[in-house]
Amino acid sequence: MHHHTASTAVLGLTLLVLPGCSPSSPAPTTTSSSDSAAQRPDDKGDAKRNAVPMASAQLRERLLDESDLGDGYTRKPERPSGGDDDVTVLGCPALEKLGADAATGSGGGLDFPHRVKAAFTYTGNGEVTEELYSGAGSKLSDGTGRIFDAMTGCPAYQVLAGSTPVDITTQEVPAPRLGDERWSHLLTFSSGGADMVVKQTAIRDGSVLLIVSGSPALVDRHLDTALAKATAIG
Repeated sequence: MHHHTASTAVLGLTLLVLPGCSPSSPAPTTTSSSDSAAQRPDDKGDAKRNAVPMASAQLRERLLDESDLGDGYTRKPERPSGGDDDVTVLGCPALEKLGADAATGSGGGLDFPHRVKAAFTYTGNGEVTEELYSGAGSKLSDGTGRIFDAMTGCPAYQVLAGSTPVDITTQEVPAPRLGDERWSHLLTFSSGGADMVVKQTAIRDGSVLLIVSGSPALVDRHLDTALAKATAIG
């Protein structure tokens, strides 16, 4: 995922709208462990070992780092949040209400106080971003479901990054049966004749919400490791 012109959006708008950038388009992939996408909880996780919300400092220790990812990954510097004034959502009223970050898949609308994020570039021409949130299981469920429902409810819409139009299409895809709830979709960004495919998968396990976004193959490769670290005991 590449930062768009407005904020810390994870889905590569910068590659598509800035001159001199050459976006790649990894082919959509489906892992063998994937089942049919399920957006209903197996249980709310209220009695689980990780049902108590964690502070942001605790979450930060559970983010993936270069040693977890392997060779070829470099962490990107953090950028300030906010600043969506130059991105406008068109053609999807539900996403317009949630804001530009939600429309581009960067977690916008997830207004949880405990949240951390890390983004990495990969020498094989890709990126992967991990977001961790913690809060009451029901609130994580409702907030995440609202955004994914809005995105899949608008299979095609457009955003304006400054004055540059970017067409976005969404497709719900199977998610691995991990955690209590899971959501997954592909987003295709099109601008100036260039396309980029980004995968975003969210897993809620008790009071922890994990979102991994980026090049489809990298999301599939690191999702299990990210969840194991995010929900580890101790």
